[in-house]
Amino acid sequence: MSGLGEYLRARRGELSPAAAGLPAGSRRRVPGLRRSEVALLADISVEYYVRLEQGRERNPSPAVLDALVHALHLSRDGAEHLYRLAGLAPAPGLGAGGPERVDPRLAGLLDAWPATPALVLGRALDVLATNALAEELFGAFPTTRNLVELVVRDPLARSLYPERDVVARDSVAALRLADGAHPGDARIREVREHLSTDPWFASAWERHDARGKTAERKRFAHPQAGELTLHVQTFDVRGAAGQQLVVYHADPGGPSADGVALLGILAAQRATPQGPRGASSGAGPA
Repeated sequence: MSGLGEYLRARRGELSPAAAGLPAGSRRRVPGLRRSEVALLADISVEYYVRLEQGRERNPSPAVLDALVHALHLSRDGAEHLYRLAGLAPAPGLGAGGPERVDPRLAGLLDAWPATPALVLGRALDVLATNALAEELFGAFPTTRNLVELVVRDPLARSLYPERDVVARDSVAALRLADGAHPGDARIREVREHLSTDPWFASAWERHDARGKTAERKRFAHPQAGELTLHVQTFDVRGAAGQQLVVYHADPGGPSADGVALLGILAAQRATPQGPRGASSGAGPA
């Protein structure tokens, strides 16, 4: 089975008949849609759809992919991932292929936000650069500077994130999206192999969820600053394929804003004249 076929099968299995506008029936033996139902919704033949899932058809037209996007209710990220698997969306360039580095001007911008936690992620969700508040928010990343490894394996994540399983599933889905956007990337493969023996990761990876970070609200339970609910905004870094700028901010005047202010006090107490954190670091975990 091809990557395209695996993705179609996984998405079919996750979409309920009710969500697709179909009757559930009384003798359903599969949790999601049947192949025939996807073919009906996409207005293609059942035989053609079966060939897609089995990997015997690897070159669907853009029109067929559009129909499958609608039939399977794929998000924008999911649709882009489907197109890449079908070979119809160019993957961004990978540059020289060495350790990722953050533009010093971007690293300086992070430190220009003394009241806002901010960091830069690499293709494999490695934390490449941070400001002082982000270091304080995440406890200085004591075991790893890769967010997927952090939320899947690090005990810190279970105490830091009250909704750890949701955060972890989103991180695995972001890694899956990056894997499709940067096929063959050595660092993404390294993270996958490092986590492959973890049963939770293996199960989440097999779901074939593929989606990037979006504007969202995220809850933290910080050991010093207490309960924080922060808005998260993510921006692609132009000129650095796969890098993302992630900014966290609290509603003004609320308890979370007070907690962020406390993070600033704690960061100031720990401050040392070492320059921007991670501005020229490699992509490997600390």
